[in-house]
Amino acid sequence: MSTLRSWPPADADHLLVSGAQMAELEQRLFDSGLPVPALLEKAALAVAARLRQRLRPAAEASAASAAPAWPLAAGVLVLVGPGHNGGDGLVVARELHLACVPVRIWSPFERHKPLTDGHLRHALWLGIPRLAEAPDPADPALWLDALFGIGQNRPPGEALEALLEQRQRLRPGALVALDGPTGLCADSGRLLGCGGATAVLTWSIGLLKRGFVQDRALARVGELERIELGLPPALLAALPVATPLALHGGDAAAAPWPPLDPAAAKYGRGRLLLVAGSRRYRGAASLSLAGASASGCGSLRAALPQELAADLWLTQPHVVLEAELPSGAGGSLELAELARLDLARLDALLLGPGLGQAELVAALKEVPAAAAAPERTSQEEGEEAVWQRLQRFAGLLLLDADGLNRLAWRCRGQAAGAVSWLAERRGPTWITPHRGEFDRLFPQWSDLDPLAAASAAAAASGAAVLLKGARSVVAAADGRLWQVLRAAPQSARAGLGDTLAGYAAGRGAMALAALGGTLRLAGEVAGPQASLDAALLAAVAVEHAEAGRRCLQQLGPGGVTPEAVARELAAGTCLA
Repeated sequence: MSTLRSWPPADADHLLVSGAQMAELEQRLFDSGLPVPALLEKAALAVAARLRQRLRPAAEASAASAAPAWPLAAGVLVLVGPGHNGGDGLVVARELHLACVPVRIWSPFERHKPLTDGHLRHALWLGIPRLAEAPDPADPALWLDALFGIGQNRPPGEALEALLEQRQRLRPGALVALDGPTGLCADSGRLLGCGGATAVLTWSIGLLKRGFVQDRALARVGELERIELGLPPALLAALPVATPLALHGGDAAAAPWPPLDPAAAKYGRGRLLLVAGSRRYRGAASLSLAGASASGCGSLRAALPQELAADLWLTQPHVVLEAELPSGAGGSLELAELARLDLARLDALLLGPGLGQAELVAALKEVPAAAAAPERTSQEEGEEAVWQRLQRFAGLLLLDADGLNRLAWRCRGQAAGAVSWLAERRGPTWITPHRGEFDRLFPQWSDLDPLAAASAAAAASGAAVLLKGARSVVAAADGRLWQVLRAAPQSARAGLGDTLAGYAAGRGAMALAALGGTLRLAGEVAGPQASLDAALLAAVAVEHAEAGRRCLQQLGPGGVTPEAVARELAAGTCLA
């Protein structure tokens, strides 16, 4: 395995695999001599133990609990498929029956794989009831979906889809899934048909399947738990470097940040210039500065709209006002005056939060990808010198929000689009788009899922890409991928991206300052050679997500504001 993959470890807790990768790993175990029934039994026994922990007497099951629980007396109905997923379900049914839990089975299939058929015959011999007809979707029992698991590659069929959709309408929160809800692709998280199961809890056998953590799948997967199979480390080490890694909250503390010189003064602890805000979006500047301040960056400078500049000292007295920029007739910030600023002493520059560009975003939707670029306006001509300077800037350039939209507009009609501009950047580049901004910047990858889209953009452009979402994805140019495993949905509010951009830029500036100090101590020249590992942007993503989760725990749903997230980041408790 490549030494590039050093954080987090590529172990069973972090790997996000496809269904085919999981099947290949299992096949290698079978080829080594491990009997198929042994692996099935191991997985199913672990699920049965987890399920028994959740089945409680009615009084306990109805009490408030962090984990879902179900009344023991209502029992369990196991939905059995024709393959080994159905076999897993039958072993769970057997164990529950032997533990005196009321259990029934239903399988709408006439034929089953030999191993599953054997478990079915044994279950019937034990006296476990088998339903002859489709179950009532209002059945009070907990349903265990063991129909297909990760082997699904086609829609489950109209009858099953209708039954499972009605189950969710009539009994929400009363279905759990074994290795994936029926109807859901384990690779992409897409529905294979028009409907399927909605689980309150999904057990992922062996390794986490990448489809289960995609934004589109979250509502159907519910809580996600991994079932340990004890896969040998040597087997996991054979997976390619491009296999995504899940980021847990605890990973942030071990992220590979270069250490700062403890004797460094403010200029040795990161020098950052933020270009943010406009007459129309004044709060974006304040929120991005709050994020940057939370990073611990030593020297913060800002180029702000004239409307905010006069009061900066009241709210952010530690920030140096580098430039007062005018806003145009539509309220968007004009950047031409940035061309006169000295960028040589900066470690990082953030461009984008709240600049305003609504009219260009609307216009971009009307520009065909192959259309010739129209003539530039006078304002665009003035900003062209800024973009040329940004391309030559040797420090970290972080482009966010309208910085990305303006780059997309600048490169409209060009064959390679924004890819060429980014690839020719002198220094390291981080971009932090949400999906709409990503699609405007890279229309050639707009139809790909988040992991594939971010990976393609990073590989082609050389930039580290943080594709924001409910489960944000980070991609490196060398093929490495990360995805945040958990986040607080209540943090999805206007302004949170501004805080993230400021925090990321500040952390990046500090990392470059630390790398520059290391190079100077070694007698080397600091500058564009001091590149930033994309793993650091991934670390920022999980730190930010964890700060939101801690705000939810401490302040409740209404307290997860961008300002609160910035304070949590500043406190550093997300790194504990």
